[in-house]
Amino acid sequence: MKIAIAGATGLVGTALIQRLHRDGDSLVVLTRNGDRARRQFPAATYPRLEIVPYQPQESGPWQEAIAGCDGVVNLAGAAIADERWTEARKRELRNSRIVTTQKLVEAIAQAPQKPRVFVSGSAIGYYGASETAEFDESSPAGRDFLAQLCQDWEAAAQGAIGSGVRLVTLRTGIVLGNGGALGKMLLPFQLFAGGPIGTGRQWVSWIHEDDLAALIARALKDDRFSGIYNGTAPNPVSMTALCSAVGRAMGRPSWLPVPAFALELLLGEGAKVILEGQKVLPKQAIAAGFNFQYETVEPAVAAVVASGR
Repeated sequence: MKIAIAGATGLVGTALIQRLHRDGDSLVVLTRNGDRARRQFPAATYPRLEIVPYQPQESGPWQEAIAGCDGVVNLAGAAIADERWTEARKRELRNSRIVTTQKLVEAIAQAPQKPRVFVSGSAIGYYGASETAEFDESSPAGRDFLAQLCQDWEAAAQGAIGSGVRLVTLRTGIVLGNGGALGKMLLPFQLFAGGPIGTGRQWVSWIHEDDLAALIARALKDDRFSGIYNGTAPNPVSMTALCSAVGRAMGRPSWLPVPAFALELLLGEGAKVILEGQKVLPKQAIAAGFNFQYETVEPAVAAVVASGR
């Protein structure tokens, strides 16, 4: 297949590029930073990869790169929990997802030779937070900022259906890999200062980066995949259990909790992404026969820690 990917230089995008490259696919990387992409994906290693600079929130010549692609993957979006949620940051979070998705849908509609499939990102923030409820793809949306963002993000992707394109929407959980949320957790453990964040009771619905890359690849290539899928492993855990797994993998204690107020001082409203959680199950992926390499958190964390050493 020939596949265009927006957001390819991030944690998930990098894992996906590596997976699809091994599968022999041709790749089109849509990126705001061509130099960074060329360093990350050198031509000698990735001979079937084309780098196309783009402005994701603007129409332009880059949209012509979609023509002739068999599939499009949308992983673009500003990091949710990296900065305090000011009104300006909230606009950036929304525009980087919703407007970018609209421009990709516009490119698909304009392409004389349209892709067969559009795999578009979303997040389990769609469901809202709860310590007691259990969510699957049929569960209703929450009512907070993240839930509304995810609803609008998914609505923007729906435009691809009008072009006759198969749409797969992935509501992704916390991705465990070398970077992202887990990467930020490792430093305190290295300093013997790791431990649960907040109460530790909040659910963490996670997925290993390799499993998420494999799920996206399956969604691209299996015509039976269509609609909403939760990109989470079958066994969510509490924050305390996740931190204990990190401590064991690193040979460090997990005893020093990070108080909620410290995170709230740093991130404001955005701290709720870490302090609140939801128990989300991948009902549709399991029903489709997808096999997770990492079903439980201990081996997943251990693999990430080992690969970073």
